[in-house]
Amino acid sequence: MGKKKQKIILPPDLPPEVPDEEVEVSDEDLDFVDQHSDYANFMSKIDTPSLTKHVSRVADANEGALELLYEKKLRKKFENKEKEENTLEVDPIDALPLKTADGQLYYRRVKEPKEAAEESGESIKDPALVKPTKAEKRLKTKKLRKEAKKQAKEEEVQQTPQEEVLDEVKKDLTAEEANEKKKYKFAELGTTLLADPESNIRLLKEMLELSKDGDSTIVILGLKSLLAVFKDIIPGYRIRLPTEKEQEMKVSKDVKKMRFYESTLLSAYKAYVQKLVALQQQTAYQLVATRCLCTLVAAVPHFNYRESLLAAVVKDISSQDDVIRKLCCSAVKSLFTNEGKHGGEVTVEAVRRIAELVKSHNCQLHPDSLEVFLSLSFDEDLGKPERSDMDKKAKYKNFKKRKGSDESNQKPENDRKKSRKEMMSKTREEVNADYKAVSSDQDPQERRKMQSQTLSAVFQTFFRVLKHTVQPKSEGSVNGAFGSHPLLDPCLNGIGKFAHLIDLDFMADLMQCLRKLAGNGNKSADSSENSSCQLTVSERLRCCIVAFKVMRNNLDALNVDLQEFFIQLYNLILEYQPGRDDGDLLAEALKIMLCDERQHDMQRAAAFIKRLATFALCFRPAESMAALVTVKHLLQKNAKCRNLLENDAGGGSVAGAIAKFQPQVLDPNLCGALASVLWELNLLMKHYHPSVSSIAATISTMNANTNQVFRVHASPQQAYTELLKENESFATPSAIKRTNNKRKVSDSVPVQGPDLNSSDEIDENAIRSKLSQHFSLLHDIQENERLRSEMDHTRQSLNLYETYKMQKKRKARSN
Repeated sequence: MGKKKQKIILPPDLPPEVPDEEVEVSDEDLDFVDQHSDYANFMSKIDTPSLTKHVSRVADANEGALELLYEKKLRKKFENKEKEENTLEVDPIDALPLKTADGQLYYRRVKEPKEAAEESGESIKDPALVKPTKAEKRLKTKKLRKEAKKQAKEEEVQQTPQEEVLDEVKKDLTAEEANEKKKYKFAELGTTLLADPESNIRLLKEMLELSKDGDSTIVILGLKSLLAVFKDIIPGYRIRLPTEKEQEMKVSKDVKKMRFYESTLLSAYKAYVQKLVALQQQTAYQLVATRCLCTLVAAVPHFNYRESLLAAVVKDISSQDDVIRKLCCSAVKSLFTNEGKHGGEVTVEAVRRIAELVKSHNCQLHPDSLEVFLSLSFDEDLGKPERSDMDKKAKYKNFKKRKGSDESNQKPENDRKKSRKEMMSKTREEVNADYKAVSSDQDPQERRKMQSQTLSAVFQTFFRVLKHTVQPKSEGSVNGAFGSHPLLDPCLNGIGKFAHLIDLDFMADLMQCLRKLAGNGNKSADSSENSSCQLTVSERLRCCIVAFKVMRNNLDALNVDLQEFFIQLYNLILEYQPGRDDGDLLAEALKIMLCDERQHDMQRAAAFIKRLATFALCFRPAESMAALVTVKHLLQKNAKCRNLLENDAGGGSVAGAIAKFQPQVLDPNLCGALASVLWELNLLMKHYHPSVSSIAATISTMNANTNQVFRVHASPQQAYTELLKENESFATPSAIKRTNNKRKVSDSVPVQGPDLNSSDEIDENAIRSKLSQHFSLLHDIQENERLRSEMDHTRQSLNLYETYKMQKKRKARSN
């Protein structure tokens, strides 16, 4: 038997090498190996070098036969490839398909040797015979990494919008958590500072750094927290930092600790104030910054950097924002009312800053910016002239002379007694000086000096406003945001309040200015000057009231004539309109100018009695009551004016020099009111309001008897306010009758047309429609009457023509 050929078994192809970095071992595999560790021990005993040597060995020593076998194998591959061009041999390891993220299946196939060689730039080699070099391994790892990066980019592009939304939500949640941490941090730092400020003063800088956050809520919270801390830890004195010489001196530990505390507090407070002033310009933080500034001004006006705080507050005292303006005004008022906190220095500075603000804005500010002056208070003896030092020295000299003359008669004293007296006087002076330095009481001279400076600045501002109001306006001038004369009312109120402190040297100029304002461009009897300012009736009434207040509080200025103001009041009664003008001012003017005066000229009193009685018919019940109360006061004081109540043919002409009453005359002294009769009282007695009718009846019962005693009624102001309150719940008799008639009408019949007398609020459109219907109906009636008359006229003419024809025919027949 022949020998059989030995079968050559070729080693299998090695799988493609995968780098160790890309090998991923799952947790399930690790758990499996841990659970079956008894079966997996053989893995540690495998001899990998011998296996690799066996796999990579050459099958036979006869290399020619081996080459022939490989050539046959390659031929078979090429033949199969010609048959199936598009098919490739599947790698045994990647025989199973792979699934992409889109859900598609694909097979990972081995590349042809030519393609692999072209990509790697090397010649074709059989992987079963040759091991890949290190360079080839590096190329493969680089390719695999590039493919992984491409896949990662594709996955990022294919991310859904839902994932983006989730990312944003996560970011918001993290931001909210950070804000909550900052809030807790503020609370922790604040409580630590308040517990022991001297030891933890450095935490102020940390709070300032935290408040520099970009989030607005954190910034606002930081500002409020710092405000609470500063209000609590600021001392009751101004901090003075040590000089260079003082710093070089040796001091104790307590002094060093105090200096460090004060310097740190002052630097942090300065940074805080600067931040508030900067944030005041931003709309998002304007309200919070202004509130913090106003709180600091009101709470610690004695502390450092009050000039910066006061400048920031006064700047917004005329803001168009109501909340900010009220905050600033209340802060300034608290400075004026609580001068004990700062000794009056801040009051002087605030008044000067307001005066500069009025000057820079040309008196075009909100009225609240000047009404703060009404909160000022001055000593009563401030207006009295103080004794000069020369008078005091002269008095002292006279006293010395008298004392010397008395002592010349006595024996000369010893030198010891003189030296003892000198020492006692020196010690008294030193003690008094130390007491003034230590005591909290303010020096009367310094207080008087500061109050005089404040008063001069206040009156300087008032006179500037009056001068600006009197000056004529140019044609192209435009009113400001707050009106043409916004500061006139608070200015007049301030002059009326501080009238007793006005210097008599300025009295004539002030009265002349008030006379021009009350005239409002009308030519008066005494002056031919015209004023181009256009004021309302209420403002002109206020000018008259202020003039009388100034004269009453300064009894020394008796040489000023007030006749011009009586003329203006006499004419303003004609221009007054209920509802448009202030009735309280009219009642106050009647009280101050007519009721409070002791005596009046008979002609002037009669003129006011006649005019007030006439226009009480046109006023509302409140104004009518004030006017009739004034009439009653004038009749009580002037017995001869009671002749107006008589019904003679000439009235009271017996007592008057003017024989005829002229109501159109502007001057009450020249109108001849004594020649008239108060016929208005007869109509006022039938007034629908019971109070008005009762007082009219009381006035009509007066007679010319001088011994008659009357019950003194309330002032015009009190009567006006009382009746104004009663009118809110008072219903007229006509309205009551109308409502009763409406109740009698059945519910089915609708009531058409507005009720014109039931309330003050009237629908103008309804009235116009009613009036148009009424007048159109009247027009139709008149047109109908005209047409009927024309028709009658034509009918009569036709009848005449027919009768003429008949007569003509009869004549023809007769002939």
